[in-house]
Amino acid sequence: MATVAVTDASFETDVLKSSKPVVVDFWAEWCGPCKQIGPSLEEIAREMGDDVVIAKVNIDDNPNSPSRYGVRGIPTLILFKDGKPASTKVGAVPKSSIETWIRESI
Repeated sequence: MATVAVTDASFETDVLKSSKPVVVDFWAEWCGPCKQIGPSLEEIAREMGDDVVIAKVNIDDNPNSPSRYGVRGIPTLILFKDGKPASTKVGAVPKSSIETWIRESI
């Protein structure tokens, strides 16, 4: 399973009403660290797709969702479980760190 592009309009359906935990990557095209973790998130989506959904929200195109969840810097990863934010990770970190965080959070 690949990462899923989520918009402000689809956020409630794709994230809050998901039957699986969802990691939302708040990112922007101009953000270097966001581009650094992008390939890792794609790999995690393929490897852990049965357990978790990896979603991406472009903050430039979708300003409402990041402001609703207090995103101040990017990349910010928020893990949603049962429609609520359960854990947050800010900044570019290695794939192994993201995987460990997800496993501990779900």
